[in-house]
Amino acid sequence: MLNFFSAKKKDRSENIEIDMSRIPKHIAIIMDGNGRWAKEKKLPRTMGHKAGVETIRGIVKEASALGVKYLTLYAFSTENWKRPSDEVNALMNLLIQYLRKEFKELNSNNVIINHIGEISKLPSACQKELIDAYNNTKNNTGLTLNLALNYGGRNEIVRAFKLMYEDIKSNKLNEECINENLISKYMYTNSMPDPDLIIRPSGEQRLSNFLLWQCAYSEFWYSNIKWPDFTKKDLHRAIYDYQNRDRRFGGVK
Repeated sequence: MLNFFSAKKKDRSENIEIDMSRIPKHIAIIMDGNGRWAKEKKLPRTMGHKAGVETIRGIVKEASALGVKYLTLYAFSTENWKRPSDEVNALMNLLIQYLRKEFKELNSNNVIINHIGEISKLPSACQKELIDAYNNTKNNTGLTLNLALNYGGRNEIVRAFKLMYEDIKSNKLNEECINENLISKYMYTNSMPDPDLIIRPSGEQRLSNFLLWQCAYSEFWYSNIKWPDFTKKDLHRAIYDYQNRDRRFGGVK
């Protein structure tokens, strides 16, 4: 067992100890496996998505309790429009239901409900719920919950360069000033640190177009557990594993 010099939170069932002084500031999760979870149980895919929403509730609450500052959840990608229309519609309705049902508790727990992605392509009802949720929680000071919706990493980078180009054309920006820090300011996550830890359950081991610019030095944690079965203990495991890694950012310690 590592000799931590600070307070720890212990998961007694598996003897996991988390160093509470080194909680990742930003955790991002690719919420994967809802459909396969439903298929294994011989249920419609929409039931898997409903079960996944229940998991979100518990993970957001635990991340907030642990002191995570930013939690980014990959909820709907730019590629997910290829899915059957009834599944897409179900996902949009679940988003609205989640925001309406959870808003009061999230707000009372000081959570900022944010969104990243091109939400103008979402149904108008979804856009309204997202914008209202943000406007009503933006002054909170606790966990920032980023819901990545109609989000794609490549699309985000293209958007950033278009915005930058417009600023160069209007003389708001000198092209000689362009560097990594400046480009980051044109990303959806411009006011946030890059994710320290990216979690992907369900057994897949790829990024799926998620936070491509921001993940340059993120730590990755994969699990065969499908998202509806992901619990706070699994979150503890991921954080514990993260804390036992040697992050050198290309240098030598």
